[in-house]
Amino acid sequence: MAPAPTPSPSGRVRPWLVVGDLVLSAMWVCVGALVKLAVYGPLGLGGRPEAEAVKVALSVVYMFVFAWLEAASGGASYNPLTILAAAVASHGGPAVYLFTAFVRIPAQVIGAILGVQLIRLTFPNVGKGARLSVGAHHGALAEGLATFMVVMVSVTLKKKEMKSFFMKTWITSIWKNTIHILSSDITGGIMNPASAFAWAYARRDHTTFDHLLVYWLAPLQATLLGVWVVTFLTKPKKIKEQEADGNKTKKA
Repeated sequence: MAPAPTPSPSGRVRPWLVVGDLVLSAMWVCVGALVKLAVYGPLGLGGRPEAEAVKVALSVVYMFVFAWLEAASGGASYNPLTILAAAVASHGGPAVYLFTAFVRIPAQVIGAILGVQLIRLTFPNVGKGARLSVGAHHGALAEGLATFMVVMVSVTLKKKEMKSFFMKTWITSIWKNTIHILSSDITGGIMNPASAFAWAYARRDHTTFDHLLVYWLAPLQATLLGVWVVTFLTKPKKIKEQEADGNKTKKA
């Protein structure tokens, strides 16, 4: 695979990304569903131990493809949590935050809904997506914790400015798949509000309290917390000392 193009700076409003967000979100839900269909259909691995290994292997492959597409498009994404974390970490100001929350994230949701409708129309036996198998608060804790752990690693790698596209994508894809497997029996391990909403919309349970709490509120809060923690922990020592001195001066 060719080296990934360098994405544009994320600290400013880039309207053209809305189209990329919509397209990638639709593609993401379609590819994820096709992988499951392939594993349980043509490959005939349903119920066998190696089914999970094959799904992980295929997931890693398409995560590399999507990582390249994200970089090639200059920062388009299929996951609201990704662009929210980027907007907060970039300190781009109110314009970037508002553009992300009220333009880019809705575009991702619409793209995911279109993708789910397309895959269900093409393959009626595709299923109805992951469902919450525990109580709402238990599910919110699990989805929030999973999101927090993924965001911590992703933002840390970005701040470290790792130059190797392969190593960066390899680490994030393996980590995401690990967290997904650990939380899949509880919430589905989605960690993507747009995808979760699209499948819930297809089932007509997208406005329930459980869905909003588990798949929106919990991961969004976990994302903000993850960015804050990484930003605090990776601050240069001199900046921390200056902030501490400033606080002492104010108190005095």
